[in-house]
Amino acid sequence: MPRMSPQSRRLSEALAAAAAQVNAELDLLLQAGEGPERRVHEAMRYATLDGGKRLRPFLVIQSASLFNVSPSSALRVAAALEMVHCYSLVHDDLPCMDDDDLRRGRPTCHKKFDEATALLAGDGLLTRAFEVLAGEATHCDPLVRCQLVGELAHAAGGQGMVGGQMVDLQAASLTMDVNDITRLQQMKTGRLISFGCEAGAILGKAASSLRLALKNYAREIGLAFQIADDILDVEGDAKQVGKALRKDAEAGKATFVSLLGIDRARAQAKMLADQACRHLEPFGDKADLLRSTALYIVERRT
Repeated sequence: MPRMSPQSRRLSEALAAAAAQVNAELDLLLQAGEGPERRVHEAMRYATLDGGKRLRPFLVIQSASLFNVSPSSALRVAAALEMVHCYSLVHDDLPCMDDDDLRRGRPTCHKKFDEATALLAGDGLLTRAFEVLAGEATHCDPLVRCQLVGELAHAAGGQGMVGGQMVDLQAASLTMDVNDITRLQQMKTGRLISFGCEAGAILGKAASSLRLALKNYAREIGLAFQIADDILDVEGDAKQVGKALRKDAEAGKATFVSLLGIDRARAQAKMLADQACRHLEPFGDKADLLRSTALYIVERRT
């Protein structure tokens, strides 16, 4: 196994520490209730407390650190974002969507419970996320809390992730070029990543120029993330990745790899990561972990 560079080791340790913090926060925020409704609470916990890279929460924590935001505030926003992400995975795995049996190396929520419970678990996670953002513990300024709610709603809704999912469901019957795939993935994947990067600037009431720099960084890493996913779908190992692979090709969907080829897709992802790092120049050394994250995104194997 190749030796990790100091930068990679630092990022690995930071990701693990952030994941542990986010898991503990999610555990507190998603307590199982009593009575018959406990089943949906257990499904919500199952779908959320199941590991995962916690990349989106990590982006919240790191972007917040650029503006000296209270760690407790950043952690609540990070947990709320992860709830929305996990809700999307629960619904995405349902038979009416991608019909997957495996997620993060475990049975998907509807396989562990049932379809109706999984549907409600996703609904519960989505609504709980906004309850957390709106809570006074998230930030003392109600205008900041309102802005967080509005931005996450936009990122997750019909002009963002949900809209991207709708396009993705039709993708096999559409003729799509690279621009079409880019727009699809910016909606489906990129919007939540963008929120993760901008959330710290919102919490810190940062200057618009600094928020724009993070938004531009997020745009590049969001696309790089999806290209890396498309490469993993072709070259990855299902056991290592933790989900079924090569489903897009079987469905006849256009991807970055099918349109560009493996080598060009890999080069494009690396170029996007490099561009993302350049957007972080206003933050100096404080953004080193975000720079390492951009490189990690294109080199990951899971």
